[in-house]
Amino acid sequence: MLNIVIGLIGLVAGLVIMLVINYIQRSVANKNILNSNELARKIIKDAEEESEKLVKSAVLEAKDNWYQQQKKYEKEIELRRKDLMVLEKKHNDRILSLDKRLEVLDKKEEHIQDFEKKLKQEEKEISERREELQVLINQQTEKLSEIARLTPDEAIQILKNNLKNKARNEAAKEVRRILDQTRHDAAKLSASILANAIQRVAIDYVSESTVSVVSLPDDEMKGRIIGREGRNIRTFEKASGVDLIIDDTPEAVVLSCFDPVRREIARLSLEKLISDGRIHPGRIEQVIAKITKEMNDNLVKIGEEACMEMNIHNISANIVKLLGRLRFRTSYGQNVLQHSIEAGWVCGILAAEIGLDQELARRCGFLHDIGKAIDHEYDGSHALLGANTARKNGETKIVVNAIEAHHEEVEYGSVYAVLTQIADSVSGARPGARREMLETYMKRLEQMENIANAIEGVNKSYAIQAGRELRIIVDPTSIDDEKTAYIASDIAGKIETEMQYPGQIKVICIREMRQTAVAR
Repeated sequence: MLNIVIGLIGLVAGLVIMLVINYIQRSVANKNILNSNELARKIIKDAEEESEKLVKSAVLEAKDNWYQQQKKYEKEIELRRKDLMVLEKKHNDRILSLDKRLEVLDKKEEHIQDFEKKLKQEEKEISERREELQVLINQQTEKLSEIARLTPDEAIQILKNNLKNKARNEAAKEVRRILDQTRHDAAKLSASILANAIQRVAIDYVSESTVSVVSLPDDEMKGRIIGREGRNIRTFEKASGVDLIIDDTPEAVVLSCFDPVRREIARLSLEKLISDGRIHPGRIEQVIAKITKEMNDNLVKIGEEACMEMNIHNISANIVKLLGRLRFRTSYGQNVLQHSIEAGWVCGILAAEIGLDQELARRCGFLHDIGKAIDHEYDGSHALLGANTARKNGETKIVVNAIEAHHEEVEYGSVYAVLTQIADSVSGARPGARREMLETYMKRLEQMENIANAIEGVNKSYAIQAGRELRIIVDPTSIDDEKTAYIASDIAGKIETEMQYPGQIKVICIREMRQTAVAR
């Protein structure tokens, strides 16, 4: 019985325990379900917030992209607007230029019409005068017939015989003139053949003395050098006084000028313009002016180097600069500065042989041709000009006398003057030292420029094309277009009467008015 009770108690306890366990499991399950629902609501809320953030970010990014695109399009529109304004300005300038050209053409047409009217009037007057002259001839013929008691046929025969005799005489004179001209042309032709043969021997020297070749990076640079309607090349030739030759030679242009200083300035200026890339009239004039100033400084440097080479001190700064200019002068093809240095050393050696002051002798020989640096600016021989320059710059009487006496224009004042003359002759007389034709040629070109510069109203003049052309630039404020023709013909007439030259010389007179304005 007891066992049964114990068994029932155990069964009841097991049921209670199972109920408790079941209740606990249900409580835990309900709690998990509540937690899961809360977590799900939180995840949904976080997802909604994240989606709102993504939507806002996408909207902001879209707006930023739209703003950037709008800014880009506005910038592109602005650039196109500027291009259109530039094109419009060019179009307006072109229309203005065409209007000006049409005005000029209209004026020329009116001038031509007036000229044609004058020609017709003159033709009418000539025709009337011809008729009057024929009447007078008939009257004179009748009077001569009456006076000579000749018939008209007899008078005509006598006139024919007289005209025949006169024609024979004129023909004989013409034949003699043609023969003389033929002999003269034959002599010129033979001289030209000989000159060409000699030139083949010295072609390197001649090229170096008259032209300079400037290399170009490409052939397109030639177009930039010429400029629109040739304005760049005209400005360059006007400012430098050098003939700029642009031909079919690949990647090269040629500078031609008889003055080597002017040609060197032009060469350096053109090389600077090519390397810089900015080539327009204002820049060209600026560069040439700058190079000219640098060349003046370089002349002083060359003179100082020559003095150091000769070991001569206490020379005036003015004479040093003149010595530098001698570097670019030649005498009968011989470089004057090298000739002066050579004469100075020869004179010093001769003085040492006879026991005289070597330094003083070198000084005399070195400075004897200093006048050639200024003889194209002043009248007089280079010896007297050099002596006056040396005297004004503190040189001793011995040096001054040696300079002015080395061509026997004054009496010798010392032995040093004799040694200077001997050294000058030795330096110039050595084989291959001098070429007479080049010096004569340069003097002829200088004479051409001097004739032009002597005319009132002429600003500058340049002998170019190897002396076959003289380019003259007149003052546009004092000379009008009509006077330019008179100036050109006047200079051509003076060249014909005062100079001797082969072939013909073309005289070009240029009048250019330039206006400048600055927009601020």
